[in-house]
Amino acid sequence: MLISEFARKTGLTIDAVRFYVRRGLLTPEMNGKGGRNPYQVFTAEHVRAAKLICTAQSLGLSLKDLAAIGKERQAGRLTPEFSIAILSAQLGKLETRATELKTMTRYLRAKIDWIAGDEAGQPGRSQSKARKARKPSQYGIRPNSS
Repeated sequence: MLISEFARKTGLTIDAVRFYVRRGLLTPEMNGKGGRNPYQVFTAEHVRAAKLICTAQSLGLSLKDLAAIGKERQAGRLTPEFSIAILSAQLGKLETRATELKTMTRYLRAKIDWIAGDEAGQPGRSQSKARKARKPSQYGIRPNSS
């Protein structure tokens, strides 16, 4: 299939496909047609690879990491141990990010609670009686001073 059909099947833009080809993430075959710029021909295997790239990116892997993995795979050195090491490292990054997001969520909830309270520090109308308005600092969070 040519690049336009490939882009349609994968949900990528033609520019994204060309970018992935330049980065070596996709290696289409050339069919010899097209003169000085031969047509790039993509296969079902390329579709699978593109979907894998998109999934890996959604998990936070960089294109640089994906290119390195691709080279290891092409060289026949992509062992289960190598795969586990890469995935474990990425899992650690995602867990760290999840902790950061929890902290930011706590801060925003505290900010909302604090804003919803009246000037006397009483709970606002949107809060239950059992829950008193708290300042962000009471959550152990120090807002930026800028």
